[in-house]
Amino acid sequence: MKLYIDKVLYKILLLILSVCTLGSCQDDFLEVIPKGQLIAEKVVDYDQMFYNLRLINISTANAQVPLSPEILAFEPYFSNEALRTQRLYRWEGLVYDDEENAGELENTMENLYIYNKIINEVLEATEGTEQKKLSLQAEAKAGRAWVYFLLVNYYGMPYNEETSSTDLGFPIITEADLTGTDFSRATVEENYQFIVQDLTEAIPNLPTNVESRFRFTQAAGKALLGRVYTFMGRFEEAHPMLNDALDQMGNMGIDVRLTDYNAGEQSNNLRVDTYPEILYGKQFNNSWASPYSVGSIAVKPEVMELYQETDLRFQLLYESTARDGKEYPVEGAYRKTVSSNTFFGVGVPEIYLFDAEVKCRLNDLAGAVEVLEDFRSHRMPPENAAVPADIASNREALLQFIFDERLREFAAQGFHWFDIRRLTVDPDIPTPVSDYTHTVYNADGSVKGEYQLTQERLVLRFPETVMDQNPNLINND
Repeated sequence: MKLYIDKVLYKILLLILSVCTLGSCQDDFLEVIPKGQLIAEKVVDYDQMFYNLRLINISTANAQVPLSPEILAFEPYFSNEALRTQRLYRWEGLVYDDEENAGELENTMENLYIYNKIINEVLEATEGTEQKKLSLQAEAKAGRAWVYFLLVNYYGMPYNEETSSTDLGFPIITEADLTGTDFSRATVEENYQFIVQDLTEAIPNLPTNVESRFRFTQAAGKALLGRVYTFMGRFEEAHPMLNDALDQMGNMGIDVRLTDYNAGEQSNNLRVDTYPEILYGKQFNNSWASPYSVGSIAVKPEVMELYQETDLRFQLLYESTARDGKEYPVEGAYRKTVSSNTFFGVGVPEIYLFDAEVKCRLNDLAGAVEVLEDFRSHRMPPENAAVPADIASNREALLQFIFDERLREFAAQGFHWFDIRRLTVDPDIPTPVSDYTHTVYNADGSVKGEYQLTQERLVLRFPETVMDQNPNLINND
């Protein structure tokens, strides 16, 4: 897909060259650069590509935060937000003007270029063992699967066995050629099949130990595949993947575990390269949940009511006023102040909560409760971590409690957007799209505007810059 070719290629060249300088690569790493292609020869050259900062900082892929329905917006701050933010929050079809590039595509297309290059070429590289080549190819396949899972959840409807064979997803791109044009869309089913195939082929050759959170391991690959199967409703297949991930993550060669807020292991200055809850490091810019945000967006009172007073997430990660100290005109609204970046590669909390969900779906209520209570005991005093007995014994109530726990853990960080998409087609606790609204409040508490989510806005539209370059590409409504 011809997406921002000159700009993207320049960034890739610049960043890979800078990474090679820092990593003491050989001078001949990139001797000749034909149009749309980067040249690498040795195994070490391909290995160094994984340290490209653009693979880590997926900075503009953050639409899920203003799209997510657990938030509300306040004037006079909201009108000063970027027009893109305002349009996403209002669930408008037109997010980008005609000449604008989509933030959701810039970093992700660069990622696909690099991953495809490694996948297609590394087995022919020189000066490395065959096992190392297979390992690098596996890492790239897992990375490509991660990117495609994000893209299909931006541009394709939620996975649904009845419709995904015809619902349009994202074009499948397997060549490292930024000059390619005129791509057409695969179906959502084809996208998920592609993701599953990449991960199942990759996992056996992924390393079990790494020195960096920016490299894929078997534990991270199984966790991602468990997440994908969960989104597909294939819970029997998700179960062993998530269990294996939990078993293996403590033996990755780096400190990977669930942190304990009771022990003070939480701050507003977390780093993706060192934080123990990261198995595989990716992050996006999240100014809306930053300690430095002005406070145009806050978490709804009904969401804040889900927290117990002893919940340390409530005590440590929220402010009751905007940054200028002004009280919000809606009682019970709070500003999230967790970090300037949200980590969304593969994280320990998600594995715990997906594992609890899958156990509940498979009618192992006791197992689900055990996982949940273990998780919650790291977020509040253990004596307050119990799941209420009437919920623990009721499958649907427990499932809703698990989704609420995900909301308590990830509010204002975009995760809930992907949850509510799948809840609209959930067989156990279906939630109509019409249940979700966004409101903009004036400074006096009066309603300036109210917006209801529609079926069409569960997906993003491609910007005109992409449509103009790909005449066979069908846009979303």
